[in-house]
This record gives sequence, structure tokens and C-alpha cells, in this order.
Amino acid sequence: MANAPTKPTTPVKKETEVKSGLFSTLTIPICIVVAILIFIFILGDASHFQGGDPEQPATDFFGRMHKGGNLVPVIMSYLLMVIVFSIERFVVIGKASGTGNVDLFVRKVQNALNAGNIKGAIDECDKQKGSVANVIKSGLKKYGEMEVEATMDVDQKTLAIQKDIEEATALEMPMLEQNLTIIATLVSIGTLTGLLGTVFGMINAFASLASSGAASSTALSAAISEALVNTALGISTSAISIVMYNIFTSKIDNLTYAIDETGFSLVQTFAANHRNK
Repeated sequence: MANAPTKPTTPVKKETEVKSGLFSTLTIPICIVVAILIFIFILGDASHFQGGDPEQPATDFFGRMHKGGNLVPVIMSYLLMVIVFSIERFVVIGKASGTGNVDLFVRKVQNALNAGNIKGAIDECDKQKGSVANVIKSGLKKYGEMEVEATMDVDQKTLAIQKDIEEATALEMPMLEQNLTIIATLVSIGTLTGLLGTVFGMINAFASLASSGAASSTALSAAISEALVNTALGISTSAISIVMYNIFTSKIDNLTYAIDETGFSLVQTFAANHRNK
């Protein structure tokens, strides 16, 4: 009986997971292609270089970024991924929160439970929608089933309600955490790729100076500046990734806390109302 409320939602969650996986699969190569096109046609435009020649020194920031080398579009693709996946997570987590304030929704459900108004609590879930409301509604339905259940004692009924809430939570929460691993991965590889590009740039700079046989401080400074473009892009990408990852994990933690708090109130209310019957 504990599994009954969650069975109808399973195909929907499976379909959502498939769509999210397809989104991730398509987003990564698209971001790479877009970054390469930006690198070639925007950053590499002749207007960013002296005399309109990309082989000449850069005249602005875009030109200096292009001079950073072939790893620049790779790091730019990381940055695009962070932006795209962040927007996608904002949309998904926003839908999971529902149509109204989650804290206010939790208080309304708790007030309805304290008043013994289970139907009113379910109505609040229907108004709120989202993952939190879905989990609580599943628990409320089980609450109603346990009130008319005659073959189980109070402890068994309480355990059944708690188990139903846990199962509903297990179906809802993985959807919120999808693609966060990609953002977390970009935190590390953004900086590392930037450093790798800088190392390659420094190797090329010193190799060119060694082969020319004349140490020009101006040429060396320009080469080092171009090499450090990779580090700047990599650190920027990692910084944005860290901020977005922490924002999303904080939002998910708040939703989880709301589910736990309301679920605990639901179980305790049932136990208190039926313990002495």
C-alpha cells in the first residue's frame, strides 16, 4: 500500500530524466561548436589586429583573447556550459519550488494538519504544485488511507506514512540534482585547462625567443600577456561555476528541509491523533 501513491508518477519522472539526459547530451557539443565559431569569426576578426592582420599584435581585448591560443575556445565552451546549465537548473528548481513561497506553503499545511483538515492540506498542495507539494500530497493521501485502515496498529500506520514520504522524495529529488555534477566538474577543469593553456603559451614564447637569439622584453611581455589569457578565462569560469553550484545546492537543501519538516509534522500529527484512540 505504501507504494500506491508513487506508481502513477514513475513514468513521468522517467520521462523527465530522459529529457534531462538528452538536454545534457546536446548542450555540450553545441556549446563547443558555438565557442569555436566565436573564436574564429568574432575574436579572430581582422578589426582586432594591427593592419587587419591576425598575425600582427592585437589592438583590443578581443584580439588578445584570440592570441591566447587554441585552448581559448575550449575554455569558452566551459563558460557557455556553465551559463546554459545554470539557466536550466534555475528553471527546474523554480518549478520544483512551486507557484508560491515554500515557507508559507509549509506553514499553511502545518496549520491545516493541526486543525485536522487533511482535505485543506491537500488543497494547499494542489495550489502550490512542484516537487515539495507532490511529496507532501503523497504523504497526505497515505494519511487518509491509514485513517480507515483497520488491520494495522498506530506504529505500523505511522511507519507506512513515513515510508511513503521517503519514496516520494526519492522520486522527486534526483531530478533537482541532475546536471549539478557537470557544473561541479567545470569548477576544476576550468582552472586546470586555463593553466595548461598558459603553460603551452609560455613554452611557445620562450621557444620563439630562444630561436630568435635576441631577448626582447617587449616581445616577451606580449607573449606572456597572451599566455595568461587562458588563466584569466579558466579562473573566471571556475569562479562562476562555484557560485552557481553553491546557489543550487543551497536551494535544494532548502527544499529538502521543507519536505523533511512537513513530513515530520505529518507523521507526528497522525501519531498524536491516533495514539490514544
